[in-house]
Amino acid sequence: MDRRRRRRYRGFMLDPSSPAQPRPDSDIIASAARAVAVLSRGMADLTAALDNGLGAALARAVRLIAGLNGRLIVTGVGKSGLIGAKIAATLASTGTPASFVHAADANHGDLGMITPQDAILVLSWSGETTELNAILAYAKRFDIPVIALTSGAQSTLGLAADICLALPKAEEACPHGLAPTTSTLLQLAIGDALAVALLEARGFTALDFHGFHPGGKLGASLTQIGQIMHRGEALPLLGEDAVMRDAVLEMTRKGFGCVAITGADGRLSGIITDGDLRRHMGPDLLLMRAGDVMTRNPRRATTAMLAVEVLQMLNEKKITAMIVVDGDGRPEGIVHLHDLLRIGVA
Repeated sequence: MDRRRRRRYRGFMLDPSSPAQPRPDSDIIASAARAVAVLSRGMADLTAALDNGLGAALARAVRLIAGLNGRLIVTGVGKSGLIGAKIAATLASTGTPASFVHAADANHGDLGMITPQDAILVLSWSGETTELNAILAYAKRFDIPVIALTSGAQSTLGLAADICLALPKAEEACPHGLAPTTSTLLQLAIGDALAVALLEARGFTALDFHGFHPGGKLGASLTQIGQIMHRGEALPLLGEDAVMRDAVLEMTRKGFGCVAITGADGRLSGIITDGDLRRHMGPDLLLMRAGDVMTRNPRRATTAMLAVEVLQMLNEKKITAMIVVDGDGRPEGIVHLHDLLRIGVA
């Protein structure tokens, strides 16, 4: 780097040609611990604020958003804009139609993305961000409700909003008090709290969540067992009076290492596994009744259960397959650990 460029860098930042001096691990850990302590105090202040006005404002915001015919438009600039984009994504993925519109882009045509059926959630820590003026004027012109997320309740934004989510003026974790750290954490926390409150108000279920997350391991874990189980002729199934010779043949043909056993009423009464065969090994095993060898009242799944729930049950019992029953307890299918591996849950 030439001298002129080095001088220019030295005017506003560390000289990039001079590596930072290494600090002891203890100093680095202490620095991180101080930052976490400051962030924790900010979260404690936020919790207290929920009992002192913020909670009531949040409840009004939830009712307003839940009653919209349109979407919630989230906006902001800088770090607040980045947090706003995440909040919009979380809301959209949990059942609240939401979009992020950057305030600067709104000044150049993106105001057309906002309709009178929408509401606007505006993020600004100070509440005096000049780039927000156009979007606030647009909201006033078309009578679009504005929800402010700011620490400046008496700021331009706070006073212009229909609902002000006033955050506590918490200390930044940055030692210079400049880099947005605690402030963005509090904005993010309230955004997540808003999404969770709306989720619960709408009765949004895990199956609804799966509708918005069909891909990846998350989507796979929310798959219903009825969608992946083996049924019909693939299900190893016998009655209690069947002889064990037939049970061993059924286990061998179907290849799941087990056979479901039903009582006279057709309901699942037991299961025979390789372990049951070893426990009853003897010269008369193949002539015994299935009902005398089976393990009674085995764990079972239902078609509506999620793949992640069944995986947990398999892991708890250290088994590899489970019978799936209908609402009356009659076997409908079977699911194997390999099925969960195939769709990417395990």
